[in-house]
Amino acid sequence: MVRMQSVKLLQGAVRHLSPFTNGLIWLVDTSITLGTGKLLSVLALDAHHYQLAGCAPGFQHVRCIAVAVSPSWTGERLADLLERVIAVVGRPAAYLKDGGSELQKATDVLSEWGLGSPVIDDISHAVANMLKRRYEKHPQFATFLSACGQVSGRLKHTVFACLTPPKGQAQSRFLNVPRVVRWADRVLGLLPAGRAKAGSVLAKLRTYLDDLPACRTLIRQFRDDAVALLACQKMLKTHGLTHDTLTQCEPLLDTMASVRVRQEFARYLHHQLETATSLGLDTVGLPISSDPIESLFGLTKQHGAGPIKDANRMALRIPALCGVPTLEEARQVLEITVAQQQALTDGVPSLTKQRRQMRAEPHHLEQLGSGRDQGNVELIPPGKDRSDRSTIIYLPNGYKEVKESLPQRHEVSPTQATVVGNQVQNPVKDRTPI
Repeated sequence: MVRMQSVKLLQGAVRHLSPFTNGLIWLVDTSITLGTGKLLSVLALDAHHYQLAGCAPGFQHVRCIAVAVSPSWTGERLADLLERVIAVVGRPAAYLKDGGSELQKATDVLSEWGLGSPVIDDISHAVANMLKRRYEKHPQFATFLSACGQVSGRLKHTVFACLTPPKGQAQSRFLNVPRVVRWADRVLGLLPAGRAKAGSVLAKLRTYLDDLPACRTLIRQFRDDAVALLACQKMLKTHGLTHDTLTQCEPLLDTMASVRVRQEFARYLHHQLETATSLGLDTVGLPISSDPIESLFGLTKQHGAGPIKDANRMALRIPALCGVPTLEEARQVLEITVAQQQALTDGVPSLTKQRRQMRAEPHHLEQLGSGRDQGNVELIPPGKDRSDRSTIIYLPNGYKEVKESLPQRHEVSPTQATVVGNQVQNPVKDRTPI
């Protein structure tokens, strides 16, 4: 609650090549949880992140500017929420998203409304989709996945338990396939050519591997592509996409086994570099990974939500897990009354409460099918007058002092300016969406 009150003043460095924006890149993603609610979160990252931090973005560098739960997220519904956030904090310099169709639709709708910003495609999902298009219909792929499942079941309760494959996932499978392929390549590397002595450890291991050795051709081809892609991915996540990092990726691309994947990845990088150039970040570093928001969803499911992964309970915790905590925030948290908390949570459906009610009053079963679209959590910056700063706190962004000079803002009269964190804001004029 404290942090959402201060979000309306959050701003990044001004981008001269993208005027009338707040200098922030918005990371947008959704997550499926238990029940009908689907969780949406929007995080803000300074467009100058790599110049300010020189490392991959972390939780301390992002701020939650919106979080909401809905039974479904269509492009129009998502665009409506983003429009309301833009009306308070301004238009972002760019959107960073995965390949979800509803997210793409939302950015298209905002462009039609005159609120469009460039779109950056997350590199992890882009790479996974490239590998999927290349290998999903490979004649050995189905055999490989089946063999991995068989091997996992056979090794778990044996002396070879340390060799079990990584856990797979039904959704976004190809985000995890490179790890499984690396595992298979290493396990097969333990098997020397020739016959093994009967009853030996090697002979026993071979009996557990099912059809995995028959997939060597697929494993080697996939490995050669994935190793190069993941090396490029790691470098671009750490340093951002620039002309220099693109040049460093080119020798790695030459080692790839598939010409098709190599060409598709090169086109992806050049397209994203055009976006970086339009934002003036082609020499600074364009954030190209949505890992912070993906990791945030994973952390939220483990922290404070209890055994039932309730989307509404998770949504209430997301703002508190972003940014650097301060003593001033703690003081303001202590000032929040129980009545304020109840006003925020009353009427919000809770799977835990519903479970207790059904145990005590099973005849109220029909109540579960009513009112699911009303009362879900929605936290966005309050649209109050910007001149009301009595509850505004310092917003640390996790960045240390840097020697490089950032683009200068227009001068503001000292009587009209207020410093929030390391940003200068004008308390007199309210921002209107451009």
